[in-house]
Amino acid sequence: MRGSKSEELGEESISKLLIKQSGPASIGILVMSLNILVDSILVGNWIGSVAIAAIGVVLPVSFFIAALGLAIGIGGSSIISRALGGKKLEKALTTFGNQISITLLLTVSLVIIGLIFIDELIPAFGGKGDIFEPAKIYYEIVLYGVPFLALSMMGNTVIRAEGKPMFAMIAMIIPSIGNLSLDFLLIKYLDMGMHGAAWASTISYLLCLAFITWFFFSKHSELKINFSHFGLNTDILREISELGIVTLARQAVVSLTYFLLNNILFKLGQEAGVTTYVIISRMLMFALFPVLGVTQGFLPIAGYNYGADLKQRVRETINKAILYASGLGTLVFILIMIFSEQIVMAFTSDPEILSQTPSAMRWVFAATPIVAIQLIGSAYFQAIGKARPAFLLTLTRQGFFFIPLILILPNYYQEFGVWISFPLADVLSTIVTGYFLNREVKKTLN
Repeated sequence: MRGSKSEELGEESISKLLIKQSGPASIGILVMSLNILVDSILVGNWIGSVAIAAIGVVLPVSFFIAALGLAIGIGGSSIISRALGGKKLEKALTTFGNQISITLLLTVSLVIIGLIFIDELIPAFGGKGDIFEPAKIYYEIVLYGVPFLALSMMGNTVIRAEGKPMFAMIAMIIPSIGNLSLDFLLIKYLDMGMHGAAWASTISYLLCLAFITWFFFSKHSELKINFSHFGLNTDILREISELGIVTLARQAVVSLTYFLLNNILFKLGQEAGVTTYVIISRMLMFALFPVLGVTQGFLPIAGYNYGADLKQRVRETINKAILYASGLGTLVFILIMIFSEQIVMAFTSDPEILSQTPSAMRWVFAATPIVAIQLIGSAYFQAIGKARPAFLLTLTRQGFFFIPLILILPNYYQEFGVWISFPLADVLSTIVTGYFLNREVKKTLN
């Protein structure tokens, strides 16, 4: 493996590596989240504001299943990064083969279960009243494509673990371009409504998987697996599970949060309350793309150098990742504070939505400048293979703080209690994560 691309993770300057890894990751996340954002805008303008709420109701279910792929991808990629750093190629190959096998097994099983209980799941996640029928149409079609999405998310993290961020970026851009192009064709010109929106998403997932499959068969990938690597290895699966549960737990809590928020907001503000939250959640996915990009770029650098026992490089990676991500988070904060009204106007012309969403959005983004500490801190423990602290810190924001807050504060402050819960949870989780990250660095990297 001498001269392989992955070795650059232990040799080049940290600043250069972060830019090289985070830049494509940020662009990929930007295009992917912009796709979700524009998709919601097109659906809102061409189908109606209720359709925005319908998509928002479905996403927690489909994304949780797809998140299995991401969890398996990140868990396995941590092993691959450290294996490549320690020159253990066979372990990296076995890990990748096991990632593919277990992703297919789990996601197909959950899709079948999801289709069986379709009429129970949609109302449970807030798909009530006028939202139910369009949500059911979208849910059923999109669920067929979720295994493609799961495999794509898994494969994308492995590409990044190899030190190939440009290909990972392209893999994220392809489904976004495909989805928006198909939106225009199926919704605007063929007038297929929610059916068109759903098929656009499903086909775009398949396009992404096709590119990722090509990459691993091409000369660009170091991971040339054969059929022997697909056989399930108990030790590898245990390590993937211990690390992947961090990501899966995060998505499970996010899905639970959607479940609670959709029901709380429907009770407080009917369809308009749900639509407001869906618009804000789309902006959260979109606006935080540079911070999330730095976090994604941080993972393989920290994992490789930790595996190679280059402690000073790991410390430098942590410090610079937090610095860069915090600066970008501050910029996002300023833009949201200034342009929240204009952002909401792009989604809908509904007077009720326009009157309440900008203020809510400002509260949700109020602690954005400091969220990098929480993201990088929890990602560090995942990168170095310490599953328990990574798991607990990942749950800190949503599970330990945010969910209790949204269950308590709306009883006293109505919808404002929901929106103020976001920055409060950010501040509290950042304090906790910062403490444990600082303690771990002093203990293991001196």
